[in-house]
Amino acid sequence: MQFADIPGLPETKENLINAVKHNHLAHALLFHGPEGSANLTMALALCTYLYCEKPSDTDSCGVCSSCQRMSRLLMPDLNFAMPAITTTKDDEEDKPDLLANWRKFVIEQPYGNVHDFIYFNNFEKKQLNISKGAARRIIQSLSLMSFEGGYKIMMIWAPEFLHPAAANALLKILEEPQPKTLFILVTSHADQLLTTILSRTQKVTIRGFSDEEVKNHLVAEDLCIEASAEQIAMLADGNLREAYRLVDQVEDLQVKKIREWFLSCYKADFKSIFGLADDFHKSDKEAQKSLVLTGLNVLREILLKNAGLDDLLRTHDEDRDFVNKISGNILKEEHVGKLYGDFNMAHYHLERNGNAKFIFTDLSMNVTRLMAKIS
Repeated sequence: MQFADIPGLPETKENLINAVKHNHLAHALLFHGPEGSANLTMALALCTYLYCEKPSDTDSCGVCSSCQRMSRLLMPDLNFAMPAITTTKDDEEDKPDLLANWRKFVIEQPYGNVHDFIYFNNFEKKQLNISKGAARRIIQSLSLMSFEGGYKIMMIWAPEFLHPAAANALLKILEEPQPKTLFILVTSHADQLLTTILSRTQKVTIRGFSDEEVKNHLVAEDLCIEASAEQIAMLADGNLREAYRLVDQVEDLQVKKIREWFLSCYKADFKSIFGLADDFHKSDKEAQKSLVLTGLNVLREILLKNAGLDDLLRTHDEDRDFVNKISGNILKEEHVGKLYGDFNMAHYHLERNGNAKFIFTDLSMNVTRLMAKIS
């Protein structure tokens, strides 16, 4: 992974490269960004730059032996730790293919999240964590001399899964590592980390992608035409993982589904609502979450319209007409705020494998009560 492989984010790339050039790189970095951001890819690009034999002022060379090995995540001085199944109190299941699977997962889904990793490894309904035994192995690996004389890097992906005992075991080495040792923690949930871990790391905040960055990337990679890329960028809302997923769908149908759903709620057409709930239940989990996220984006547009901030609207054509019609008289600002919370809660329950039909029906009743003024 090189910096050039990551769409946009020029300010973050420049800051990291300058830190390396001026020897201002902290020994423990926390790459934090929303889901679908470049928190992992940016961390990997930094590692590639540090190991590159002929780095330029803007990126690694991409052709040297180190860069080639980094493209396969096979550098001997780059170590990884990630959530795994635990079988005993102090140790995690020692699956010999876990690291190989993680490398394959990252190469195939560089913007994937923990749930993607769980499905990739068939870990559904199993408890994951980074155990105290894993922490011991981290300490042991960092006590060895560097193979090639450069940085020894320990990358901990999803450190929010650190067992408290594991986190406490790492505190000393985080604070006083060996020379030329670099800790990189990558997370989308920094708020779930222990304050003792947070206090020992320098935070590298990775923003979500802009609509323009997502659109340009999809077009440059020949994933879709510009018109589709523009629609996908709006729906993805800075989440490149979601953008990739939407490429494989008929993306402009998402807002159309929301329009039909909201119209049924406005008319209090319960037969239609229950039919939509059945369809929702039959769709896969990712499609369910995507529809809820699209609903959140529509609610955002309605909020902006109600506030008179038309310049910030991202919808076009039929979708813009829908927002114009539904805002104001039908959904006032206080209604949108309430529904925003309801949609977020629905997404939360879907993430945790709640019953999709119940979730959709409950959400539909909340929308109906506000839009149809049913008490």
